[in-house]
Amino acid sequence: MTPRICAETHEVVNQAPPLDGVNLYNSDLPLQQWVHHYRGDWATEQLSAYGQLAGGLLMQAGFQANANPPVFHSHDRYGHRIDVVEFHPAYHELMHAGIAHGITSAPWTDPRPGAHVARAATMYLHNQAEAGTSCPMTMTFACVPALRLQPNLAESWLPKILSRQYDQRNLPMEQKTGLTIGMAMTEKQGGTDVRANTTRAWPVDNPGPGQPYELLGHKWFCSAPMCDAFLTLAQTDKGLSCFLLPRHRPDGSRNQFYIQRLKDKLGNQANASSEVEFRGALAWMVGEEGRGVPTIIEMVAMTRFDCMIGSSSLMRQALTQAIHHCSHRQVGGRVLVEQPLMQNVLADMALESEAAVALTMRMARALDNLDDEYEAGFARLVTAIGKYWICKRAPAMINEAQECLGGAGYVEDSILPRLYREAPVNSIWEGSGNVQCLDVLRALTKEPTLVEMLFTELGDGHGDSHLKAHIHTLQQHFSDKDDIQYRARQLTEDIALALQAKLLLEAGNSTVSDAFIASRLQHQGRVYGTLPRELDVAALIARSAPQV
Repeated sequence: MTPRICAETHEVVNQAPPLDGVNLYNSDLPLQQWVHHYRGDWATEQLSAYGQLAGGLLMQAGFQANANPPVFHSHDRYGHRIDVVEFHPAYHELMHAGIAHGITSAPWTDPRPGAHVARAATMYLHNQAEAGTSCPMTMTFACVPALRLQPNLAESWLPKILSRQYDQRNLPMEQKTGLTIGMAMTEKQGGTDVRANTTRAWPVDNPGPGQPYELLGHKWFCSAPMCDAFLTLAQTDKGLSCFLLPRHRPDGSRNQFYIQRLKDKLGNQANASSEVEFRGALAWMVGEEGRGVPTIIEMVAMTRFDCMIGSSSLMRQALTQAIHHCSHRQVGGRVLVEQPLMQNVLADMALESEAAVALTMRMARALDNLDDEYEAGFARLVTAIGKYWICKRAPAMINEAQECLGGAGYVEDSILPRLYREAPVNSIWEGSGNVQCLDVLRALTKEPTLVEMLFTELGDGHGDSHLKAHIHTLQQHFSDKDDIQYRARQLTEDIALALQAKLLLEAGNSTVSDAFIASRLQHQGRVYGTLPRELDVAALIARSAPQV
């Protein structure tokens, strides 16, 4: 043997082939079936096209955008204050794709049956490639119901908000082809308790809805500060009110909107989150004076729904990576996916992922039918339930997927560390877990008809004795009012599991529904990979395996 041959210490074997370029829609059988189940199948062709884009070019752009996070420039080279955040071209590529494919607009501009389902599926695909750009797209999409409460502002702003053109230029709205909208609600002293906000608003001339005000104050979190305008809250003589605050004033000059710094976050690196100050910033009142929280809740309800989509999609991408790796990696001479304990883990994660997407798509169906009183009630209640439960489940599941890859799942060459860092933001943003659970109790207390709606939705167990017993126990827990706030998380969890079990049963795949009920309602393991015996774990894994 020559020295050169001796120097070759090894050849690369026992590694999974690259998953690059996989069509994230065509390879996801559960997503396809749930989209079809809730009348979004008319969008199959466009979802397939976006699935190819998300799994290929956008996936690459996501890595680039995270490797080159946004940079804040407070001043230009001449000393002028500019308050500009510079993004890598990959970020703009992601924004352009999402907006062009209707993530920010489609259900509003083409409100056909299944429109919210198709839009949710598109966001589900996009978020797997890169979650940071989902934040400004979510807020742009979600601002529409709130702005429609103020017709004079809606008339001038909505046409460009609903445009499918992404215009990254820092110009007044009149000179742009498309607009993005951000949100600035929380302050240092209050956080979620926005009624403690101290930012103050004074009318320029006449007070009231649709009128201009000047705002003075600070915001502890302002996400996506390069958006063209922001929905924000400030105090007036009649209480906390909602305002639309643009980056530029009508004369084209920059508004008195100052970025103090960008937040150094755990994840969500491609997106800029900031602290800002308003120093006489010009803004227009949206909705009734003193009713700022109910007004902005019109937006928050939609952004909370996107948290459900976001966490579901992160879990799906983590599951995809884990099953793909285990389908090729051998340990002890056997492929991992054929080994019993790994099958237990992978099948358990597959159940979690499908249950999450089922509840998310059921919520989308409700949004498609808000003119129906029943569906509107479902959306009001289940937005908080779904955001709490799905967002809580994501971090642990993604960590489990990392373990399936071992050390390879912990290094940045893999997407899994980014998914893991991203997962907690959805449970924190737009109200943490406690806020969601208390919102569930508040909704059920303020609107007793929602309790009736909930148990109508759950039914009598749909022929399954275990679900029927779970629903009966849940009814008993609701009838007991003692320490109900203390028990709010348990109640919300029990509702979420009942809804997910019911949806899986309705879908008609007994392999999935029986396994979910056996593992979540009968046998409750404390970690993934504790499924009860005699389940068809191979079938569960095959159903969720990426079809490549």
